[in-house]
Formats: sequence, structure tokens, C-alpha cells
Amino acid sequence: MRFQMRRRTRYSLLLMLALMVALVVVLVLRKAAPPEAARLLPESDAIVYANLKPLRVATHFDRTQVTRSPDYQHFVDATGIVPERDLDSVAFALHRMDDPSGPNGPVGYSEVFEGRFDGERLERYLATIATAKENYAGHDIFTIPVSDGKAMRPFRIAQLEYDAIAASNMPTPEQIHSILDRHRAAASPFAGSSLLSERYRDVPAFASAWAIGHIGLPFSDRGYVSILGLQLPMPEDTTFVASLRFLGALHLRIEQIAPTDADAAHATETLTTMLVVLKSVEHAQMQLHPSTTADASFLELMNSAKVEQHKDRAVLTASIPVDLVKGLATPTPEGRR
Repeated sequence: MRFQMRRRTRYSLLLMLALMVALVVVLVLRKAAPPEAARLLPESDAIVYANLKPLRVATHFDRTQVTRSPDYQHFVDATGIVPERDLDSVAFALHRMDDPSGPNGPVGYSEVFEGRFDGERLERYLATIATAKENYAGHDIFTIPVSDGKAMRPFRIAQLEYDAIAASNMPTPEQIHSILDRHRAAASPFAGSSLLSERYRDVPAFASAWAIGHIGLPFSDRGYVSILGLQLPMPEDTTFVASLRFLGALHLRIEQIAPTDADAAHATETLTTMLVVLKSVEHAQMQLHPSTTADASFLELMNSAKVEQHKDRAVLTASIPVDLVKGLATPTPEGRR
């Protein structure tokens, strides 16, 4: 009898230990997994994700007075959603368009937004401006015509649950259907698009914002990457992994993944030369014109930037001053340029 009791006790302890180990494994796996908003995105050429909570804490941009357009203000009044206050995270899938001169331009987008929303008010608002409604996988998809002044394109939006919204401006509903399918499947922590499965492991731990894939897509210019009018020495389909981490300061890291170590060495040399030129120009401008807080912060950013080669990667790192982020997050008052 006593032997049987000891055996039951041993089995109970082993069962509790196994459950504790399983729980720890699940927590570790979920911590290492991509954010759910990113896992819901459809197949794409690039993914951009941002957790807005650390930025909100660092800059308090949600407390800044914002001058809104009449349409934007109507949206806020009708839905009760104040994006700078209520959005917690956003994930974007970037799709290369077959016809760059079409209504979407060279890039289309699919998005997932997470935060605090009043679902009933949002649904009533969407019903008043939508031209079509489709029920798919138990969710209503509202289609809203959007114009950029040149062409009309459909913008589809659906509520996933009380704290998540999906949207897409692609010509067909395929992408938003994919988001709803992934949401309905209650995917595992490591589910997601093929791009996410392939590249998320390269994103540094604790990154508040990151981007993977052909990040040159929004900056394409005749087949090359062009930022602020400056053409970088790399084709638009170059694969990047970019990240921002807030660890007391905001750390930027951009990795270009090259075909070979030699290509990475060439890219590192070229980008270093360009960085030296940019630093020289910025120093010259600071000497010619009185500096402002924003100018000093930008100079601090430039001085911290460096490019290094790590095998087949050219890696740019820099520290972004919080004052510079606050300046970018603060709207320019009316009348100032």
C-alpha cells in the first residue's frame, strides 16, 4: 500500500514537471516567434512591422496636438479611433505590382493593425462609405473606392476581432482573403508567409520595428534604390533586414544581404565612401548656418553611423537621438514649412 502511494506521488510529480517544462517551452517559442500581426500577412515581396508602444513612451507623440484634414477628423469623430493614441502595432506587406504605371503604382500594400477599437462604431462608419460588402470566413469586408487624384483603386477593410483590423489596396481580394484565412486557422507561433519564415530569424532580439525583404520597393527609381534623391549603388531587388531597437537609445541596424562575400565587401566600401561624403556635407552646412536642436541631433546621428562587412553582409549601424525622433513625431504647426 505504502509502495503504491509512493509510486502515485512520483507519477504526479513527474506529470507536474512535464507540464512545467512544456509551459516553459511554449513561452520561449512564443517569445522567439514573429508578432501575430506579421504572421497574418499574405505572401509579399517585403514586410514592415512596428510596435508603437516604445515609441509612444519615448516621444509622447500621442499627446501632441494634431491638425487633421476634414475627412480625417470625420473618421475620428465617427469611429472614436485616434490612431496616435489607439494604435499599438502595425504590419505591412509590400507587393510588387506587375504594372508600375497602374492605379497602385509600383507597390501595393496589405496591412494588419492592432490596438483599441470600437468595433460597432467602426462598422457603422464603414457601412456609410463602402460601395460593396462581402462576407468571407465569417467577416464582413468593406470595399471603399480611394483616389490619389489620378486613378481610383479599391481599398478593402475588415475587422478580425475587437483589437485587430485588416486592410488591403490590392486590385483583387486575394490578399485580404489570405489574412482572414490565416486568422481563422489560429496559426502556430511560427506560421506566416514564406518571406517571414525565411528572414525573421535575422531580425535582432527586442527590435521594436523591423523590415525584411526587398525594402527598396517603395524607393525604386529606374531599377535602383533612391532615397531623398540619392541613388544607392544596389539594385531594387537587393534583400535587406532593417531594425530599430530602443535600449536606452534608439539603435538602427540595416543589413544588405549580398550574393557573395566579395559583393558585400564592394558594397561596404562604396557605402562607407558615401557616408563620409554625407558627413562632410553635413559638417559644412552646420558651419555655414546656425544649428538647431534638430540639426545637432541629425549630426549626432551621422557621426554615429558606420558600415562594416560581416561575411556576405554589408551592415550599417547608427544611434538615433530621441530628440530627433521627437522632432519627426511632432507635426509642423500651420504656417511653417
